[in-house]
Amino acid sequence: MRDLQPRQDGTFCSAFEIPYDVIDANGHVNNVAYVQWMQDIAIRHSDAVGGTRAMHEAGATWVARSHKIEYLAPAFAGDRVEIVTWVATIRRVKSLRRYRFVRTSDETLLARGETAWVFVNPTTGRPAAIPESVKDCFTIVQDPDT
Repeated sequence: MRDLQPRQDGTFCSAFEIPYDVIDANGHVNNVAYVQWMQDIAIRHSDAVGGTRAMHEAGATWVARSHKIEYLAPAFAGDRVEIVTWVATIRRVKSLRRYRFVRTSDETLLARGETAWVFVNPTTGRPAAIPESVKDCFTIVQDPDT
């Protein structure tokens, strides 16, 4: 993935070429690769806006509670793909992050997804209230036109 880029609508994007090692027996990107890419861009976005530092200072961590992905079109090795991500909600102990995967050559929406993240005390393993210092790092974006 190339460098993460902020966009005017509050989303963040990153683009990359799909490598051959994520292609499955059906000849297209394996479903598991999308989950990895979702996690990767979420971490990079958090790093870029200071959320990771604020999380560590709060003595907590984010844990994925669930992932939801809707696959709309296949992607193939060599395709150039842009991933767009944004934080849709931040509540007391959880946050919802959304993603869109677009093939850049023809602007085909390949997949869209979301991850429900829970803010957790790593010592107890229990959910913890998200402090303002963490919330303030993220802009809430309501379903952008990406």
